[in-house]
Amino acid sequence: MKFYIFLILSISSLISCKPSPKKELSREEKRDEILKNIIEPKISDNKLLLTDFGAAGDSVTDAKPAFDKALVVCKEQNGGRIVVPAGVYIVNGPIHLVSNTSLEIQKGAKLIFGTNAEDYLPAVPTSWEGTFINNYSPLIYAYQAENVVITGEGVIDGNGKEGFSKWYDKQKPAQELSRKMNHENVPVKDRVFGAGSFLRPQLIQFFECKSILIEGVTVANSPFWCVHFLKSENIIARKVKFDAFNKNNDGFDPEYSKNILIEDIDFNNADDNVAVKAGRDHEGRKTAMSSENIIIRRCRFRGLHGVVIGSEMSAGVQNVFVENCTYAGYCKRGIYLKSNPDRGGFIRNIYVNDVEFGNVEDGVFITSFYHGEGKGFETDIRNVFIENLSFKAASHAGLVIQGYPTKKVANIHFSNVRIDSCATAVSFTNAEQIVFNNVVIGQQVNEPTAVK
Repeated sequence: MKFYIFLILSISSLISCKPSPKKELSREEKRDEILKNIIEPKISDNKLLLTDFGAAGDSVTDAKPAFDKALVVCKEQNGGRIVVPAGVYIVNGPIHLVSNTSLEIQKGAKLIFGTNAEDYLPAVPTSWEGTFINNYSPLIYAYQAENVVITGEGVIDGNGKEGFSKWYDKQKPAQELSRKMNHENVPVKDRVFGAGSFLRPQLIQFFECKSILIEGVTVANSPFWCVHFLKSENIIARKVKFDAFNKNNDGFDPEYSKNILIEDIDFNNADDNVAVKAGRDHEGRKTAMSSENIIIRRCRFRGLHGVVIGSEMSAGVQNVFVENCTYAGYCKRGIYLKSNPDRGGFIRNIYVNDVEFGNVEDGVFITSFYHGEGKGFETDIRNVFIENLSFKAASHAGLVIQGYPTKKVANIHFSNVRIDSCATAVSFTNAEQIVFNNVVIGQQVNEPTAVK
């Protein structure tokens, strides 16, 4: 009898010690946990004046040799702050940043990159529309570096309109070849593009970098994507201004990257303001490095689309927060999540809060069938929470969800959403678990009219 009582007591004590279920964090708590992991890089005290290395800022003298010399010193001395004073600097070739280096482009200073394509060879490791290749160097490029900063109130002008942007109509063969190499798993070392390929380089790219800050500068006239964060982490982009109207002039493209804060940005782009990506098709699924923990706040959208996820997102995108943003002009679409059945992967845990747009074509557009193509690798899109979102007008559609028959878009919440005028209010196909709370599209209906 005594043994029986002891057994009961022992079992009871074990039950009482069982840990309680972990509390689900609120949206704010999840966001704040991410912010704790985003730490601003330290700017070096080792000041290097670019003009001391031979730069003239006279809009004629090539400043590329001066940058190269200053960067050698930065590498030798384990860091430096390269200061570019007021003036116009022609740069005939890429600037390759190194660890612990800050590029300070002061007010009144302008970098204008040269248009001779051969100056951007030899090819460097990079990525093009979600596929790893070796191609022309991005105009400002950091590869496997830490503590890299671009700051100041000056202008970075990619001179794309007069140079690489003219290649847009010639890129198709190389574009298709890169995708073929992706699908056939060709070794990256054998994916050598460059001369004759017509694949335009990015204006600024950080590839496999940690601790990045880009702040204050104006980014203009890019040959291709403006700022590309590739396989990088611990990133802050703050108070950047865009003036970019060439083909594919996305503002920020985080890809395979995490722990990112994008805040207080003035967008003015011919393409997406922020496009979160994570690789294309086979290679993205193989890389399996999701883009995650991204906060976009206090920005002013203007361009093609405000915030986009995809279409290259095969490794998955999760934990994206869009908060307290407004618009500075027209956007074709406000919030745009796009994939197709070639991609696979997932889009999940997306939070949009306190955001307003003016006139758009579509308000919120979520599609698993982008361009109406693809098969075999449906994307799992779920857990999207949209609260306090408004539009003045949507000329085409207010809220659109296009799931896939074998993989429906699921668990999408709309709360306090208002669209003042709209052609098609709601168009949902292959969608489930859609929740509405205080959603008004068109003129709000108040009291019912009386019967006469």
